[in-house]
Amino acid sequence: MTSKQEWPEEFLDKLQSVTSKRARIVIDHILEHGYITTEELEKSYGYSYPPRAARDVREHGIPLETFRVRSSDGRSIAAYRFGIVADIRNGMLGGRKVFPKDLKENLCSKQEGKCAVCAGQFEQLYLQIDRRIPYEIAGDDDHLNRDIHDYLLLCAACNRAKSWSCEHCPNWRTKSPKICAQCYWAYPQDYINIALREVRRTDILWGEGEIQIYNTLKESARKADFAVPDYVKQIVKEHFKDQESQH
Repeated sequence: MTSKQEWPEEFLDKLQSVTSKRARIVIDHILEHGYITTEELEKSYGYSYPPRAARDVREHGIPLETFRVRSSDGRSIAAYRFGIVADIRNGMLGGRKVFPKDLKENLCSKQEGKCAVCAGQFEQLYLQIDRRIPYEIAGDDDHLNRDIHDYLLLCAACNRAKSWSCEHCPNWRTKSPKICAQCYWAYPQDYINIALREVRRTDILWGEGEIQIYNTLKESARKADFAVPDYVKQIVKEHFKDQESQH
């Protein structure tokens, strides 16, 4: 356990400047107990997705380390403690900078109001700006000269999926922007891997006018004893097989 007095004054000042509720809870708990577990975040503070609370702290420029501990019932779970302040890169201690309003407007126009991952159509209000290369990897050194190509708009569901995948990627510790730039979550239309796994992914959102098509697909998948994603794969395989047989 590390006492509060051992941290540099600049770092302690930064801790005290954080006012957002979730981040404040994590910070205060760590200051008092040395670390906080996902179990404590869920059971003591009511957060159903603990990594989001930890990410809130990181987004303020405060380093957190993730390690493993045993839960009250003996399971291996994640816990968080402050990282090494000396390892903070330029642009990180100041925390995440606020996005200018016109950035979202320009992105919404560029993406035609669609989520960059699932291509679902949303009102601008319900789309969220995210960096192609996570803040925790690249920092925010050039926040005054934002390039629209470094950002994308995501719906809430895809943003949560991106966050989970990024936070569980080995590169979350390696922190190589080059590796991130090859990932699906950075460039959904042109990527090499997903969180360093040699896999491919297609996210499909069925719009309000396509619900009946989806229901028909779901029922056909049920009758064929397939999960919907596996059934879609099977249909695609048969489609290309038929194409090949015609040539």
